[in-house]
Amino acid sequence: MHDPHPVHLVVEDDYRRNRLTVFFRLLLAIPHFIWFFLWTVWIVITSFVNWLMSIFTGRPRPWFHRLMCGYVRYQAHLGAYLSLVADPYPGFMGEAGQYPIDIQLPEEPVAQRRWTILIRLVLFIPALLLASTLGGFTGGNLGSSRGKTKNGNGGGTLLLACAFLGWFASLARGQMPKGLRDAGAYAIGYTAQASSYLLLVTDRYPNADPTEMLVAVTDRPARHPVRVVGDPYDLRRSRITVFFRLLLALPHLIWVTLWAIVAILAAIVQWFITLVRGTPARALHRFISAYIRYRLHVTAFLMLVANPFPGFTGAPGVYPLDLELDGPQRQNRWKTGFRLLLAIPAFIVDAVLGGSLLFAAVLTWFYALVKGSAPWGLRNLSAYALRYDAQTNAYLFLVTDAYPHASPLEGEDGEDTTEA
Repeated sequence: MHDPHPVHLVVEDDYRRNRLTVFFRLLLAIPHFIWFFLWTVWIVITSFVNWLMSIFTGRPRPWFHRLMCGYVRYQAHLGAYLSLVADPYPGFMGEAGQYPIDIQLPEEPVAQRRWTILIRLVLFIPALLLASTLGGFTGGNLGSSRGKTKNGNGGGTLLLACAFLGWFASLARGQMPKGLRDAGAYAIGYTAQASSYLLLVTDRYPNADPTEMLVAVTDRPARHPVRVVGDPYDLRRSRITVFFRLLLALPHLIWVTLWAIVAILAAIVQWFITLVRGTPARALHRFISAYIRYRLHVTAFLMLVANPFPGFTGAPGVYPLDLELDGPQRQNRWKTGFRLLLAIPAFIVDAVLGGSLLFAAVLTWFYALVKGSAPWGLRNLSAYALRYDAQTNAYLFLVTDAYPHASPLEGEDGEDTTEA
């Protein structure tokens, strides 16, 4: 029976943004920056006292528990406001149920194993590494988005990329793109789970599974013409092939590099054909699609998202984690002409998700050597990163003119999305 994580993300489907408050978002948040700093100092002091007491009692004191819960919620509210994942001005006390992006936490402290309390900081390190690629360690650290890149504070996080791109999109359209909103909410949710584990709100380890994190989201994205399919439940990993994974992947890394050179030349030819005809050439479409599928197979093998050694042809239906691509469709000539420029936002999201994929692979490598399997949450996070990378490459290489959708949720049948 599935046991949901005690720290839940609550998301209201509201994408409207006030352009005026969006433009001055950092300026409006200055009082929160001051308050967040003061509250963080207080949390550092009280969490140490709480840690010492919990080692002996095996359960945090109720007053400390309520304080930590308020801080975790406030951290999520402020992170959502700064990153444009939510629009209303947040309160200063982390009140439950008072914000569109909220965190549900255990109402009462629970008994925890003393030995995990004692070494909580050490156990927290893997979650910290992953959280640093998703939201930075604290959502409130988005206040350093003016170029600072301190530990856990800045560049290269998924939440920061969503905030940066969402700022321009919200100013232009008066609403936050759904893909960026969902991706940012996922980063905030994982950060909240990581903070809750560190502050002894719960002894459940953070779950990196983006689908479970966004289970409360009812508005799913539209079906995309580029989809990742396969058996998500096969988590077995051979310890020997895991240990030598990079060495085993060397022939594929050479071949995928050579294939990429030819694929780039084919995409240039395809670009001219699509500009003239409005539809890609079918033969070039098949060739480039095979390259993108093969690239996904190789990356899935290298990053431990799948276990078998892949083939060299990118054939469909032969690998546990596979890629479905629709056939050639008519494409907008304006989108085709400016394809490289239009793809820049997708490159940004793809780059930060690539960082998360790399950290997930490192953590999976150690885990698989010990357990002989991959963690469910890291596997699903990695599949999300691979799917977005495949959609970005399909868009760039003119396989489709449907823009990559950054939402970790799989699309449903309906109109293709054109939002990041």
